[in-house]
Amino acid sequence: MAEAGPGEKLSPADYRAVMRAFFRALDADAGLPASADQPDACSALIRAILSSVAVSASPAPRVSCTITVSPTVTNQYNTLHGGAVAALAEAVGMACARVAAGDKEMFLGELSTAYLAAARCDSEVDVEAQILRKGRSVVVTTIEFRLKDSKKLCYTSRATFYIMPLASL
Repeated sequence: MAEAGPGEKLSPADYRAVMRAFFRALDADAGLPASADQPDACSALIRAILSSVAVSASPAPRVSCTITVSPTVTNQYNTLHGGAVAALAEAVGMACARVAAGDKEMFLGELSTAYLAAARCDSEVDVEAQILRKGRSVVVTTIEFRLKDSKKLCYTSRATFYIMPLASL
């Protein structure tokens, strides 16, 4: 492999070799563990941290649950991982959308999350989803994550679910 000096270009083969060496140095070429290769491994991880779930359909659809932040869903700062927050927001938001729209087929179209404060490992977080708007083809939910002991708002999400149209054959 030829080294390129400033202003020189590498050949495509040399560039690929440099990139492979870079990713090997990061250990990014290592395979995923077998547990991550199972279907729906993420949902099982999310279900494992849920403690209790309450669903109310009236006056407005609402889903509430409590999660315990375990070491399996924390980041390097020992706080709830951002990906876990997004996965929880999608799951709880979908549950709330299903309460409002029934058993219709739907999919997540948009998810936005504001990370306002951190939830530390072993803390309990109350998660509550409610309907912001329900239409014929769309359901918008808002999801709030609050620390159980102080009621401090940690994360807030808005999820838009699109209802699949019925096929006309």
